[in-house]
Amino acid sequence: MKPADEESILLKPITRTSSFFVESEAPIIELPSPVEEISVEAIISRQVAPALVDGDISAQDAFFVADLGEISRQHNQFKSLMSRVEPFYAVKCNPDKRILQRLARLGANFDCASQAEIGMVLDLGVDPSRIIYANPCKQASHLRYAYEHGVRMMTFDNVDELHKIKQYAPSAQMVIRILTDDSKSICKLGAKFGVSQKNVPVLLETAAALEMNVIGVSFHVGSGCYHAQSFGDAVELASKVFEVAQTYGYNFTLLDIGGGFPGRNASGIKFAAIAEVVCTALEQFFPSRDIRVIAEPGRYYASSAYTLITNVTARRTEHLETDESIYMYYINDGMYGSFNCITFDHATVTALPLTIGGSWVYGQTENHRLTKCSIWGPTCDSIDCMGKDLLLPTLSVGDFIYFENMGAYTSCAASVFNGFKKTQVIYTDTELDSK
Repeated sequence: MKPADEESILLKPITRTSSFFVESEAPIIELPSPVEEISVEAIISRQVAPALVDGDISAQDAFFVADLGEISRQHNQFKSLMSRVEPFYAVKCNPDKRILQRLARLGANFDCASQAEIGMVLDLGVDPSRIIYANPCKQASHLRYAYEHGVRMMTFDNVDELHKIKQYAPSAQMVIRILTDDSKSICKLGAKFGVSQKNVPVLLETAAALEMNVIGVSFHVGSGCYHAQSFGDAVELASKVFEVAQTYGYNFTLLDIGGGFPGRNASGIKFAAIAEVVCTALEQFFPSRDIRVIAEPGRYYASSAYTLITNVTARRTEHLETDESIYMYYINDGMYGSFNCITFDHATVTALPLTIGGSWVYGQTENHRLTKCSIWGPTCDSIDCMGKDLLLPTLSVGDFIYFENMGAYTSCAASVFNGFKKTQVIYTDTELDSK
């Protein structure tokens, strides 16, 4: 047992410093599932060995390897490149409790969009002051739950939401979500959320009449943004709302620059380029360090942390008149499972052979002849297809295929359609392995 005075220190909410980051001292709840300290490749090799060596068909199930060390590395990069911005991890991206636990210990905060997400974070021992309820249109019962459990910071973008919050969370710290240009993003959110500049005065006037505490501005340039300057333009737009707010008696102290940041191995724009634009824009439009700046990264943290391993459970072969063959590979995860990201997140996945004819080829495919193929999931639905017109070495039934960068918007939306279970996750921490 810790002394009473030490316990009181540990229970205090996270404090802000000049760099906006501190190591969390909160008593984060321990989780029972084991975390190993070996490489991702070593875990994959161990898991598939019974199937390859002993012919154990029970070892052919699909599985994820989640590397918590990657979460730590991404966090360190965030601190290094955007030291003024506090990350509030977007729980919806991947609500894995191990990820939440790691980020809580690192001092990151949390962006939650529902009662369940708020409950998950609070159950880990995270102080409610470290949560932003970043759903502009909230169910009343969820709103009441958040308020009763100490969550005060929340977003809004319409008059009806203001009246609802006044009723169920009267002393909330409100953040007005504005509409920005999301045309340079894969997933556009502006059609659903965000108040236009011309309607901002109406919301602020209503908030003032209701005596609501509006503390700042939030925006989201869209998920999977591939144009760094979109962030800079949005920061400038937000600064104008700060000026308008003064007309209604508000002196804003918070800017939320949302999400849309790419993961480590994403194609196209890199996080460093976005960070440079953001930092430049903040210095130009928000030079005062009295303005607290937060962000809502999701895929930035989670994407590269997960590797998915699947098994070729069946194969169909089409023989062409040119003596070529086109293969249809059926694997034991699919569009209704971990690959739902293709539909819902517009993701592009890359299939890599783990074994060829039962031989281990992890990361060593350059010397193998490629053949045309398609990859299909395990259900009886014909839309359960992860890709056509692909090129892979010729694989056999029982071979394994793996997919990297599978941590964002994958397992969180997986279903058990057709009776296929959600894919198991095995955890390692290569940060510890390297020490």
